[in-house]
Amino acid sequence: MPVITIGRQFGAGGKTVAQMLARKLKVDVLDSQLIDEVAHRLQLPKEEVEAEDEQPGSLLHRLLMALGSASGEPMIPPETAAWNPPNVDPVFDMRRAVLEITQHVIKEAAHGGDVIIVGRGGAYILRDFEGALHVYLRAAEAIRVKAVMARLKLSEDEARRRMKRTDENWNAYIKQVYGHDRNLPSHYDMVLDTGRLGYEATVDTIQTALHARRSPSP
Repeated sequence: MPVITIGRQFGAGGKTVAQMLARKLKVDVLDSQLIDEVAHRLQLPKEEVEAEDEQPGSLLHRLLMALGSASGEPMIPPETAAWNPPNVDPVFDMRRAVLEITQHVIKEAAHGGDVIIVGRGGAYILRDFEGALHVYLRAAEAIRVKAVMARLKLSEDEARRRMKRTDENWNAYIKQVYGHDRNLPSHYDMVLDTGRLGYEATVDTIQTALHARRSPSP
């Protein structure tokens, strides 16, 4: 039941690597968008959460049921909007209730096992979770700019601005919430350069580390 967290620089291919790895390991991916979706939906009362038309057995369905069906009361006040990554100003309003739900979502997913968690400080939330493998993905700026240009269909200048802004926002989030510099290698079990390795080799390296950790010591 592997549990892997992936921190990443914007444009380093975190989501792509997570999806490729998930297909090989046959596990779910919990990314920032899904975490936000769960946090948003958990503002709804029990009946509305249960009425959501999700595929039974899907990760989203399981998280909603585990977190939302224990009580008929919303987990956060209706007037509190789910936190979304700011795209303009790195100084953002941290909503404590939504933060707590985000942490609950990540912990619930980890306890269920067979999941890769991308972003939202997974390595910090699960730092004491036995057996979890914490990975950080980076790449040279020039490589990340090209990746962002291709993925978002932006000019080079636009891609650079988007990359700088997003990295600043992610850094600010972890600094404000957990008091850490998320770029420090010591916070992870492994730091991999996707620009040098390529996505396939990055996935293979993570998979090898995961299997080595599972294997009993001689």
